[in-house]
Amino acid sequence: MTFAGSPTSPADDSPEALRYNKIHRWLGIADFVIGTAFLVVLLFTGWTGWLRDLALRRGFQNYTLALFLYLFFLLLISKVLGFGLDYYGFLLERKFQLSTQKVRSWLWDEVKGFLVGLLLGGIVVELLYFTIRQSPQHWWVITWILFMGLFILLAQLAPVVLFPIFYKFEPLDNEDLRRRLVLLSSRAGTHVRGVYRWKLSEKSKKANAALTGMGSTRRIILADTLLDNYAPEEIEAVLAHELGHHVHRHILKGIFVQAATLLLGLWAANWVLHYAVDHQMFEELSDFANLPLLAITATALSLLLMPALNAYFRFNERQADRYAFESIASVEPFISSMNKLAQQNLAERTPSKWIEVLFHSHPAISKRVAAAEAWNRAQSAGPAATPPLSSRD
Repeated sequence: MTFAGSPTSPADDSPEALRYNKIHRWLGIADFVIGTAFLVVLLFTGWTGWLRDLALRRGFQNYTLALFLYLFFLLLISKVLGFGLDYYGFLLERKFQLSTQKVRSWLWDEVKGFLVGLLLGGIVVELLYFTIRQSPQHWWVITWILFMGLFILLAQLAPVVLFPIFYKFEPLDNEDLRRRLVLLSSRAGTHVRGVYRWKLSEKSKKANAALTGMGSTRRIILADTLLDNYAPEEIEAVLAHELGHHVHRHILKGIFVQAATLLLGLWAANWVLHYAVDHQMFEELSDFANLPLLAITATALSLLLMPALNAYFRFNERQADRYAFESIASVEPFISSMNKLAQQNLAERTPSKWIEVLFHSHPAISKRVAAAEAWNRAQSAGPAATPPLSSRD
């Protein structure tokens, strides 16, 4: 079979892809700067204390209700400040013909996203400050345990509770493809509960696929934009990569990485809060006016760890690619699917080294294609010529 977007596809990025990704990056940076500046202003002007007092008055001096109202005010102001950039991002997708979504649908998604964020954020901050009030000395360790349990629960519930809020799903009606994908999953040692058609085309022209959920919610989701434009062998290649994450236990390893990062973050937050109280910025640890300080601490730590975490994730992606090479009949569908995805999603095939290090959790498309071609040549030359995983970037 000849695949569109085969290995002979041009490796260079189109001017359109370069421009789209450059604008998209600067948009993300601007959003980050505005959000961080808002938190800094809240702290250094004392407005966070004014918001706390307002929340206490509106919440009838009830701590739990006042905390939720404070979070609501915080998120609402952040949303208003960032709305212009959010809308520009929506227009950007339409300008580059990557979005099919109407303004009304986008606005409704923004409302739903705000409400979901408020609900989940409310659960997080209520747990956080409840623990601080109950155990001021050891709150960060107890919170770490509670947050990890919450993280695992959300990972299990997301495919059946959160995703359907924003997208429609239906069981895949292509029985032959469904059997092929279930068999591929079984060979990888995972039992999926279903294969679903993800109606992404209602909002986007981009293509995607994922192996989501845990335990009883484990399922394969395939965007209709992928199903309608890719050969079955290419879809198998894309899923084989996702299954590589399961085979290499990247989900479990990711939980451990997340746990270590969270523990470090909470330890840093505990130190910062005690420092702030000792220097009379706040009267006590449980004064929820210090929430912006916690957010700034988390942001600073995330920035410091981002290059290392991105490098770790890129290593995982290379391992998953390697599994895909080994588990499909030919790497040609993998190569063609990568080239088509890059073209369809306007992804950068060859970002600069610094862009990849700082922003990308996946290896460059050009490197993934080159690795597949190297694998193919090595297999043709014999097993002894197969390059070790660690030698490829």
